[in-house]
Amino acid sequence: MKDIKKVIEKLKKEINILEHAYYVLDNPLVDDTEFDAKLNLLKKLEKENPDLVTNDSPTQRVGGLISEKFEKHIHKFPMLSLDNAFDKEDLLEFSSNINKQVKFNSHSFFVEPKIDGLSISLIYEKGKLVKGVTRGDGIQGEDVTFNVRTIRSIPLTITDNSDYFEVRGEVFLSKKEFHRINAERKEQGEEIFANPRNAAAGTLRQLNPRIVASRKLDIYLYYYLNRERFETHSDSLDYINSLGFKVNKLGKQCSNIDEVYSHIELIKDKRIALDYEIDGAVVKVNDFKLYDEIGYTSKFPKWAIAYKYPAEIKSTVLKEIFATVGRTGKITYNAILEPVSLAGTTVQAATLHNAEYIYQKKIKVGANVKVKKAGDIIPEVVEVVEDESYPDLKEWIKVDNCPACGSYLEIFSDEVDQYCINFNCERKIIKSIEHFVSRDAMNIEGMSIKIIEKLYDNKIIKNVIDLYHLENKKKEILQLEKMGEKLLSNLLLAIEKSKTNDANRFLFGLGIRYVGSKTSKLLLENFKSIDNLLKANKEEIEKIFDVGPKVAQSIIDWISIESNIMLVNSFKKLGLNMSYSKHSNHNNSPIAGKSFVITGTLSKPRNYFVELIESNGGKVLNSISKSTNFLLAGDEAGSKLTKAKNLNINIINEEVFLNILEEE
Repeated sequence: MKDIKKVIEKLKKEINILEHAYYVLDNPLVDDTEFDAKLNLLKKLEKENPDLVTNDSPTQRVGGLISEKFEKHIHKFPMLSLDNAFDKEDLLEFSSNINKQVKFNSHSFFVEPKIDGLSISLIYEKGKLVKGVTRGDGIQGEDVTFNVRTIRSIPLTITDNSDYFEVRGEVFLSKKEFHRINAERKEQGEEIFANPRNAAAGTLRQLNPRIVASRKLDIYLYYYLNRERFETHSDSLDYINSLGFKVNKLGKQCSNIDEVYSHIELIKDKRIALDYEIDGAVVKVNDFKLYDEIGYTSKFPKWAIAYKYPAEIKSTVLKEIFATVGRTGKITYNAILEPVSLAGTTVQAATLHNAEYIYQKKIKVGANVKVKKAGDIIPEVVEVVEDESYPDLKEWIKVDNCPACGSYLEIFSDEVDQYCINFNCERKIIKSIEHFVSRDAMNIEGMSIKIIEKLYDNKIIKNVIDLYHLENKKKEILQLEKMGEKLLSNLLLAIEKSKTNDANRFLFGLGIRYVGSKTSKLLLENFKSIDNLLKANKEEIEKIFDVGPKVAQSIIDWISIESNIMLVNSFKKLGLNMSYSKHSNHNNSPIAGKSFVITGTLSKPRNYFVELIESNGGKVLNSISKSTNFLLAGDEAGSKLTKAKNLNINIINEEVFLNILEEE
């Protein structure tokens, strides 16, 4: 019994860590299959040893944990999770258990795709959307109403004027939008999202609604809570669909488990072609009148179950492991594979993350490995297949030196990744120059990675500063292959033009760790110039909305290096703009030059909207006049609203305002 207790306690601890990473940090440490295996083992052990079941066990908890970013909201009806099925036998057992509960066995089922996103509850009063709440722990969730309102597929008003109307669904990102966002994040030097589910969860918890609006979240609704008004789940879906809610067209009523299983397989066959990720199908008893009779456990309803599809996994041979270095010096290990067809594409390479990952998985060159591509952009090696040849393969040994410059690699105390800390590492320099000239940094058009490598290899440039001295190297450049006068002339014009960029672009181009393009803009909006930022302390930086201690410490660490300050001073001498102007980069903004009056109670402080308007080139006035372009009105708008109506001023609410900005 002592040994079993230790195993249970260990499993509980591991699952709690995994749930924290998944639900709170939006950073899963393992795939769903591995997590399900741990949870199912814990369930099995607790069932065999009921005396060891405790209230703090993950099996006794409904859902995830609560983030402290948003206000908590207690659900009127708990948002329960679902029990899982993995094969037809599980479905038959599910059906058998239902038949034991109901007086009449004649009932139908409803099958629909299980969207891989974030569960949300939408509450309407008198036909108006009043609240959007995440599932949280099932009892209370996070109030993300302001972000929910930016999702175009969610109606702000409906024709059902009930005092209380609640519908639930799954917020998700399309595959196309997911890839667009990750490409943008990669270009900006930001960490890419692991999969669309994490991208959707991270987006919905953003404190900046503009970011949420720009990412084009979508939703499918799957459950109407006022079920006493209908006899079946399918009828209720038809009704909410008629109100303007988005309901998945792959949902189908089935008369028995054989039909259920057939439709589950049909959805699985369509899975790759869908423009959104699914990880299974949900099966529900279709007849509402049976729900209370069938009943609930403390964790899930007995009238519904989630059929989980396994991630597509293929075996192939790992031919080679090699390391690469990025602009920050971080070492990434990669695998060259025998080509294998996976999730609709031919895969020849996969990420191995870091050395610790390779050691934990006991990966060797020449081994047969299992590879998956479940929503990730880059395929991942899951595990080794330990066949007859495996014991004879050599143990893999991590590199100790940078693959580009040969410098000894370092591991920081709070990380597992290796880093090249050599400031003169050629590959780091080339990648940092590529970042500096990128679109969201200095935007030097035409300066491709191939041109950068050519200039660097021929010793025409050795750092970013040298880009601004190319005028003096015309003769040497024109002697290079495919470097004509017109190309060089355009490059020189783009370089000269970049000197007038706003300072937030320059700050982003410096490549300070954790400082992406949006953070750079936030910093410069507050400090107004690079000089002021360089004089700031950590506490002053942390005070900025959406800038946390991790970012602040990274900036302080960067400032403390004398060579970095010398670099900034060199750019100053070259005439690069070091100041931030709210209006300089917003000629194309839809509100540039427009005047606004703000009135009423909004979801955020007035200064938040003032900053948003002014940072996009608009201006905020205190009183209404004929020349006012917009009245941004919240609740209890008062006399300014009346005056605006009399003067035919354009009156907009927060949602319309954000939609206008999104057109930028």
